[in-house]
Amino acid sequence: MRLKLTLSTQDKILPLNYNYFLSSAIYKLLRFGSEEFADFLHDKGFQLNGKQYKLFTFALRFNQMLINSKVIRLLSKEVTLYISSPLIDDFIQNFIIGTFEQQSLEISDGINKCKFSIQQVETIAQPEFKEINFFKMLSPMVLSTVEEDENKTHQHYLRYNDSIEEINRVFNQNLKNKFKLIYGNDYSNDDLILVWDKNYIEKKLKEKKRLTKKISIMKNHEHPIEIIANEIPFTLSGNSELIKVGYECGFGEKNSMGFGMAELF
Repeated sequence: MRLKLTLSTQDKILPLNYNYFLSSAIYKLLRFGSEEFADFLHDKGFQLNGKQYKLFTFALRFNQMLINSKVIRLLSKEVTLYISSPLIDDFIQNFIIGTFEQQSLEISDGINKCKFSIQQVETIAQPEFKEINFFKMLSPMVLSTVEEDENKTHQHYLRYNDSIEEINRVFNQNLKNKFKLIYGNDYSNDDLILVWDKNYIEKKLKEKKRLTKKISIMKNHEHPIEIIANEIPFTLSGNSELIKVGYECGFGEKNSMGFGMAELF
């Protein structure tokens, strides 16, 4: 299920790397519905094959803004927050309870603070997935592999121009793991096929604009974690149940930090 929140603020400055702090604010709202579930999701999450999944994602969208001196300057008092999860009883209902109890949401990195009042909460109708589906990103998608270099392992973030076969392999395995956590059984149908929007890529390259985005996950002003994500529309064809998993949980990795939310267009 997907929610659309209309937020309003009188503040003008938002931290540029707000992902971690917005994620923290979402957990705080969850706690009003269920402290036990919020603590479980934050501390442990759902685990499979040595990986942790939170099974929710979000995206913050601005009406008007400028990026200046490592902050976001809001030129409109209203912003839109999208929240999505397949966990209707545990996540969605507890989050809605939190919005009605608190009626506000604060994003703060300890230096810059932006307090939003929650004006409206709406549910978004579940789309009907077709044979070929066209998606655009509401928040950029993260895909990665672990590579070994001189007996050391490191995370390699896949860019749009990496092998499309490898991108599809990693993309599908991530969805299959989420599918098993949600439904309790292995996914047994064919893989999905992801194809980047080539016209969009050519247009952005011609304009000398970036197709990937580097985002720093800032946590208590510790050494930031640098993440590379793709901001490219794509087509997705294949099994509608697996597509639904990505639509509700987020496509790719680090969804609970605000990555991988996409909408049909």
